[in-house]
Amino acid sequence: MKRSILLFVLCCITMFSFAQLPNIGLKDVNGDLQNLSKYISNGNPVIISFWATWCKPCKAELNTIAEEYDDWVEETGVELIAISIDDSRSSLRVEPYINAMGWEYTVLLDPNGDCKRAMNVNNIPHTFLINGKGKVVWNHNNYSPGDEEELYNELIKLNK
Repeated sequence: MKRSILLFVLCCITMFSFAQLPNIGLKDVNGDLQNLSKYISNGNPVIISFWATWCKPCKAELNTIAEEYDDWVEETGVELIAISIDDSRSSLRVEPYINAMGWEYTVLLDPNGDCKRAMNVNNIPHTFLINGKGKVVWNHNNYSPGDEEELYNELIKLNK
């Protein structure tokens, strides 16, 4: 029992061992280098979602959010950054997929897993809510229908 509690505490510490969004450069689907820090410079909240083209729950989450995204942006000024962890071979499927889905998110590529490691992402989908000062205020691992409502509620709390 004590070992289970210790393991849980260590996992929680690892999950929240960073308080600020890492200052990492990632390429977008056009091959242009983007720095994560630029997305927090306007003081608005940011959602970061780690995903992959082969991950069905990831795509389900991002497709569900896409239905509400315009309203979320209008209400809160949020920007969603979808970070693909597809490797260099499967990353060729990222742009055709996002175009087919009509996502209006910023999509960045993390084929070497540098950002994934910096943010202690062990499995996907893994979604983070970052406040306007660049601090992680909420995160969620995996996806079940309805999880987007919890994310939305946390987003609304930031604007109060």
